[in-house]
Amino acid sequence: MPFTPFHFGAHACVALPFYKKINIFVFLFANVIIDIEPLIVIIFKPTYPLHGYAHTFLGATIIGGIWGAISFKFKEPIEKLLKIFRVQSKYNLKQYVVSGITGALLHVLFDAPLYTDIKPFYTFSLNPFYRIIPYEMVYKICVVLFIPAIIIYILKAIKYKDDIINTFASH
Repeated sequence: MPFTPFHFGAHACVALPFYKKINIFVFLFANVIIDIEPLIVIIFKPTYPLHGYAHTFLGATIIGGIWGAISFKFKEPIEKLLKIFRVQSKYNLKQYVVSGITGALLHVLFDAPLYTDIKPFYTFSLNPFYRIIPYEMVYKICVVLFIPAIIIYILKAIKYKDDIINTFASH
Protein backbone atom coordinates (compact mmCIF):
# COMPACT_ATOMS: atom_id res chain seq x y z
CA MET A 1 0.00 0.00 0.00
CA PRO A 2 1.30 3.44 -0.69
CA PHE A 3 0.88 4.45 2.92
CA THR A 4 1.98 1.72 5.31
CA PRO A 5 -0.08 3.12 8.22
CA PHE A 6 -3.16 1.81 6.40
CA HIS A 7 -1.96 -1.60 7.56
CA PHE A 8 -1.85 -0.65 11.23
CA GLY A 9 -5.56 -0.91 12.02
CA ALA A 10 -5.97 -4.31 10.42
CA HIS A 11 -2.71 -5.62 11.80
CA ALA A 12 -3.41 -4.28 15.27
CA CYS A 13 -6.68 -6.25 15.20
CA VAL A 14 -4.57 -9.36 14.67
CA ALA A 15 -1.78 -8.58 17.13
CA LEU A 16 -3.53 -6.88 20.05
CA PRO A 17 -5.56 -9.92 21.19
CA PHE A 18 -2.26 -11.80 21.37
CA TYR A 19 -0.16 -9.05 22.96
CA LYS A 20 1.20 -11.45 25.58
CA LYS A 21 2.66 -13.61 22.80
CA ILE A 22 3.25 -11.05 20.03
CA ASN A 23 5.36 -7.95 20.56
CA ILE A 24 3.13 -5.23 19.10
CA PHE A 25 6.02 -2.86 18.39
CA VAL A 26 8.03 -5.46 16.47
CA PHE A 27 4.92 -6.75 14.67
CA LEU A 28 3.69 -3.33 13.50
CA PHE A 29 7.07 -1.96 12.52
CA ALA A 30 7.80 -5.06 10.46
CA ASN A 31 5.19 -3.53 8.13
CA VAL A 32 7.15 -0.30 7.86
CA ILE A 33 10.38 -2.14 7.15
CA ILE A 34 8.82 -4.10 4.28
CA ASP A 35 7.74 -0.84 2.65
CA ILE A 36 11.25 0.59 2.74
CA GLU A 37 11.76 -1.34 -0.51
CA PRO A 38 9.20 0.61 -2.59
CA LEU A 39 10.29 3.84 -0.91
CA ILE A 40 13.86 3.25 -2.13
CA VAL A 41 12.54 2.50 -5.62
CA ILE A 42 10.42 5.67 -5.65
CA ILE A 43 13.29 7.86 -4.42
CA PHE A 44 16.28 6.39 -6.29
CA LYS A 45 14.48 4.90 -9.32
CA PRO A 46 16.69 1.85 -9.79
CA THR A 47 15.83 -0.74 -12.43
CA TYR A 48 14.04 -2.81 -9.83
CA PRO A 49 10.34 -3.51 -9.37
CA LEU A 50 8.42 -1.35 -6.91
CA HIS A 51 7.59 -4.49 -4.95
CA GLY A 52 10.53 -6.85 -5.23
CA TYR A 53 12.09 -9.43 -2.95
CA ALA A 54 10.85 -7.89 0.31
CA HIS A 55 7.29 -8.41 -0.92
CA THR A 56 7.69 -12.18 -1.23
CA PHE A 57 6.95 -14.68 1.52
CA LEU A 58 10.60 -15.75 1.54
CA GLY A 59 11.92 -12.18 1.64
CA ALA A 60 9.39 -11.09 4.28
CA THR A 61 10.28 -14.10 6.45
CA ILE A 62 13.98 -13.28 6.30
CA ILE A 63 13.49 -9.53 6.83
CA GLY A 64 10.94 -10.06 9.62
CA GLY A 65 13.20 -12.58 11.36
CA ILE A 66 16.21 -10.26 11.18
CA TRP A 67 14.08 -7.33 12.37
CA GLY A 68 12.84 -9.40 15.32
CA ALA A 69 16.38 -10.46 16.29
CA ILE A 70 17.72 -6.90 16.00
CA SER A 71 14.76 -5.60 18.02
CA PHE A 72 15.55 -8.11 20.76
CA LYS A 73 18.91 -6.36 21.20
CA PHE A 74 16.87 -3.28 22.17
CA LYS A 75 14.45 -5.23 24.33
CA GLU A 76 14.65 -2.94 27.35
CA PRO A 77 13.66 0.35 25.67
CA ILE A 78 11.05 -1.39 23.49
CA GLU A 79 9.39 -3.00 26.48
CA LYS A 80 9.48 0.31 28.39
CA LEU A 81 7.71 1.93 25.44
CA LEU A 82 5.13 -0.86 25.39
CA LYS A 83 4.60 -0.41 29.12
CA ILE A 84 3.76 3.25 28.52
CA PHE A 85 1.16 2.14 25.97
CA ARG A 86 -0.06 -0.60 28.35
CA VAL A 87 0.47 -3.53 26.02
CA GLN A 88 3.71 -4.71 27.59
CA SER A 89 4.60 -8.24 28.47
CA LYS A 90 7.87 -10.11 28.90
CA TYR A 91 9.02 -11.41 25.53
CA ASN A 92 11.80 -13.83 24.68
CA LEU A 93 13.92 -13.93 21.53
CA LYS A 94 11.58 -16.41 19.83
CA GLN A 95 8.59 -14.11 20.41
CA TYR A 96 10.50 -11.15 18.97
CA VAL A 97 11.44 -13.12 15.86
CA VAL A 98 7.94 -14.58 15.42
CA SER A 99 6.45 -11.09 15.86
CA GLY A 100 8.70 -9.71 13.11
CA ILE A 101 8.01 -12.59 10.74
CA THR A 102 4.23 -12.59 11.20
CA GLY A 103 4.03 -8.81 10.83
CA ALA A 104 6.09 -8.89 7.63
CA LEU A 105 4.14 -11.82 6.15
CA LEU A 106 0.81 -10.17 6.90
CA HIS A 107 2.05 -7.07 5.09
CA VAL A 108 2.73 -9.14 1.97
CA LEU A 109 -0.71 -10.76 2.23
CA PHE A 110 -2.38 -7.34 2.37
CA ASP A 111 -0.39 -5.95 -0.56
CA ALA A 112 -0.56 -9.02 -2.82
CA PRO A 113 -4.19 -8.45 -3.96
CA LEU A 114 -3.31 -4.89 -5.00
CA TYR A 115 -0.18 -5.05 -7.15
CA THR A 116 0.75 -7.02 -10.23
CA ASP A 117 4.47 -6.82 -9.52
CA ILE A 118 4.21 -8.71 -6.22
CA LYS A 119 5.36 -12.31 -6.56
CA PRO A 120 4.62 -13.77 -3.11
CA PHE A 121 5.81 -17.27 -4.02
CA TYR A 122 9.21 -16.26 -5.38
CA THR A 123 10.73 -17.93 -7.54
CA PHE A 124 7.37 -18.40 -9.22
CA SER A 125 6.05 -15.34 -11.02
CA LEU A 126 2.46 -16.18 -10.12
CA ASN A 127 0.48 -13.94 -7.77
CA PRO A 128 -2.68 -15.91 -6.99
CA PHE A 129 -3.87 -13.15 -4.63
CA TYR A 130 -3.97 -10.39 -7.25
CA ARG A 131 -7.50 -8.96 -7.43
CA ILE A 132 -8.89 -11.77 -5.28
CA ILE A 133 -10.32 -8.87 -3.26
CA PRO A 134 -11.16 -5.64 -5.11
CA TYR A 135 -8.63 -2.86 -4.64
CA GLU A 136 -11.13 -0.51 -3.01
CA MET A 137 -12.30 -3.22 -0.62
CA VAL A 138 -8.78 -3.77 0.73
CA TYR A 139 -8.48 -0.07 1.53
CA LYS A 140 -11.95 0.05 3.08
CA ILE A 141 -11.17 -2.99 5.24
CA CYS A 142 -7.98 -1.33 6.45
CA VAL A 143 -9.70 1.95 7.26
CA VAL A 144 -12.70 0.31 8.97
CA LEU A 145 -10.48 -1.98 11.06
CA PHE A 146 -8.96 1.04 12.79
CA ILE A 147 -12.19 1.22 14.84
CA PRO A 148 -12.04 -2.27 16.39
CA ALA A 149 -8.27 -1.85 16.78
CA ILE A 150 -8.86 1.23 18.93
CA ILE A 151 -11.56 -0.54 20.93
CA ILE A 152 -9.37 -3.61 21.48
CA TYR A 153 -6.48 -1.34 22.49
CA ILE A 154 -8.61 0.57 25.01
CA LEU A 155 -9.92 -2.68 26.52
CA LYS A 156 -6.37 -4.06 26.77
CA ALA A 157 -5.12 -0.84 28.34
CA ILE A 158 -7.90 -0.90 30.94
CA LYS A 159 -7.22 -4.57 31.72
CA TYR A 160 -3.49 -3.84 31.96
CA LYS A 161 -4.18 -1.03 34.45
CA ASP A 162 -6.47 -3.33 36.50
CA ASP A 163 -3.79 -6.05 36.49
CA ILE A 164 -1.21 -3.58 37.85
CA ILE A 165 -3.60 -2.37 40.58
CA ASN A 166 -4.48 -5.97 41.56
CA THR A 167 -0.76 -6.89 41.71
CA PHE A 168 -0.02 -4.05 44.14
CA ALA A 169 -3.18 -4.71 46.15
CA SER A 170 -2.24 -8.37 46.69
CA HIS A 171 1.15 -7.48 48.23
